[in-house]
Amino acid sequence: MPIEDIGPKPQSFDLENETLANTNYRSVAWSGRYLQLTLMSIPPGEDVGLEMHAETDQFLRLDGGRGRVQMGPAKDKLTFEKEVEDGWCIMVPAGTWHNVTNIGEEPMQLYAIYAPAHHKPGKVHKTQAEDESDQDDDPAEWSVQPVAPKPDQHA
Repeated sequence: MPIEDIGPKPQSFDLENETLANTNYRSVAWSGRYLQLTLMSIPPGEDVGLEMHAETDQFLRLDGGRGRVQMGPAKDKLTFEKEVEDGWCIMVPAGTWHNVTNIGEEPMQLYAIYAPAHHKPGKVHKTQAEDESDQDDDPAEWSVQPVAPKPDQHA
């Protein structure tokens, strides 16, 4: 069943099955006032993209595939590295540079929970390139955001 992001209304669906069925780089599945859920599919050899969210904590969970997570205090100082697979979670504190690379032979299927919300409700990016060129991907006006937000950074 295709998920429709209905905003900050009650929602329920089979998260594992929807994550495994997702073929898009990123699909925003649910947007609340304080957090957001996205589904991701990363092809073999590709990655989520090295980035740092100054004021956004993230929880990521793999439901399929294998990956290598790297995190650290600077984009050239990734001091944490771990191989992850189906069932593993990744906790990314705000202000931490991070990346997850697919090291398997099949798509890496994961979901991410952002707090606060980070993307436009219902936004779908079929590819990472589409995501990078998107100029219309701000969180909803009704979401609670930092008072004086610091910008995200991408490598």
